[in-house]
Amino acid sequence: MKLRPRTLGVAGALLLLFSLISIFTVPIIVQQQVTAKVQIDPASGLAYTMWRDVPVPFYMSVYFFEVKNPQEILRGERPVLEQRGPYVYREYRQKNNITFHNNYTVSYREYRRYHFCPERSAGNESDEIVLPNMLALGAALMVEDLPYALKLIFSTALKTFNETPFITKSVKEIMWGYDDPLVDFLNRIFPGIIPFKGKFGLFVEMNNSNTGLFTVYTGVDNITKVHLVDNWNGIKEVNYWHSEQCNMINGTAGEMWPPFMDPSDSLTFYSPDTCRTLELVYQRSGWTFDIPSYRYVAPKTMFANGTVYPPNEGFCPCRQSGVLNVSTCRHNSQVFISHPHFYNADPVLWEAVDGLNPNEEDHALFIDIHPLTGIPLNVSIKLQLNLFVKAVRGITETGNIQPVLLPLLWFDEMGYIDGPPLHTFYKFLVLVPNVFEYLQYILMSVGCLFILIAVVLGIVSWKRQDKNILFWTNKLCTEDKPFSSEKSNPVTSNEKLEVEVSVQIPVSEISDNESQRTSGDSPLLLGESNRLSLQQP
Repeated sequence: MKLRPRTLGVAGALLLLFSLISIFTVPIIVQQQVTAKVQIDPASGLAYTMWRDVPVPFYMSVYFFEVKNPQEILRGERPVLEQRGPYVYREYRQKNNITFHNNYTVSYREYRRYHFCPERSAGNESDEIVLPNMLALGAALMVEDLPYALKLIFSTALKTFNETPFITKSVKEIMWGYDDPLVDFLNRIFPGIIPFKGKFGLFVEMNNSNTGLFTVYTGVDNITKVHLVDNWNGIKEVNYWHSEQCNMINGTAGEMWPPFMDPSDSLTFYSPDTCRTLELVYQRSGWTFDIPSYRYVAPKTMFANGTVYPPNEGFCPCRQSGVLNVSTCRHNSQVFISHPHFYNADPVLWEAVDGLNPNEEDHALFIDIHPLTGIPLNVSIKLQLNLFVKAVRGITETGNIQPVLLPLLWFDEMGYIDGPPLHTFYKFLVLVPNVFEYLQYILMSVGCLFILIAVVLGIVSWKRQDKNILFWTNKLCTEDKPFSSEKSNPVTSNEKLEVEVSVQIPVSEISDNESQRTSGDSPLLLGESNRLSLQQP
């Protein structure tokens, strides 16, 4: 089959045109598809299912700080701690009471349940650990400013119920609560000093509970607002803190974010557990499970005090930089939140106790997110609970404890996309767009190649024709054979040449000329187009 330059050129031009058009249209199509799929809409398919029933397996790993020298602490010595764990719990999340509203928002409550995973843990829930008695030491600080007589009653109650500054409890009791007669006593004698009844535990309110009523935007009318919080429990700002900025409820609920993210964007979300809005900043780009991702981390200013970072002044009264005082939203108990091992905090905090070793690899929180869709791929949220303790005058059980921020435990809530959701995610949001992208460049390359081949073939064909013309011209000009007919004569075939010759010769010479023509030796050939006019004198 003979390749014609014109055919190749046309085919190459069409392929090149199609590839150039696809370069501009494919991103638009992908953007439209992502916009349709990440909306909170039952018709959006996978994204709505992932939002409603989080398919990512979440695990909460808990590490306790066991007190190794409780008697020495009562005498005013430095605390010595030893990290125990992890004790791992599988976390199940599910949204209920989902209600869509006319203003493109949806309300829901997300319930959480925890189940112990012995196969992932370093021990059992029956393991016993020595920890500060949060109930006794915390209540002691609450009654510090009461009249001496009331403090004496409180101290007597501690002795009556055998309450000591440090207690030995199992992991299960510490996590999910235990019965303590001091709770009923405080509710009767000091009503309102503690806002709960029954069992006392660090996570007793989290299991089989919800994080409040969230109302978020669906993104149906504006995709840039999808997942952003409109209000929480019917309010648009809290009243725990001392500035309007600190009380604001911003960002999402911490599960998904708007799509089409840029490194200049931050991850902002409201956390009911910390009673405030948290903001993570971009650290680097990378790949998570072969999917392009952005990693976001906590800035050093997240828990900085107002002296180091003035915008955080509204979260004060503050202690050293690196811890957040959440007593205003935790029933006035002297509880502080920080990064594990006081990572990114004032060194004074972790140097005040033995047994801490802050480092980024083990103690920094992060979120790896797919920037195109705003869906997290790998999450690790790490926080530490700390109790401020000190000796309280009039309450002998507090001994001579020096003021110190004593770590109780830290936990790591981690989850990553896996299994069928990961495969579906990779297929439709990574593989298919990559195929289209590679196809664009392949078509562009083939189109350019066809055009180049067509040009080369055209040049070769032109040169060959030029040589043929030159060859035949030279041949015709050098041929010595008489023309067999008038049509084969290059002169008579293109134009008639008329030559009129006027001569005057004697009659006697005419006969000689005629005889020469008769003999065939005359060099002059007379055709129909040549006319000889003879004039006799």
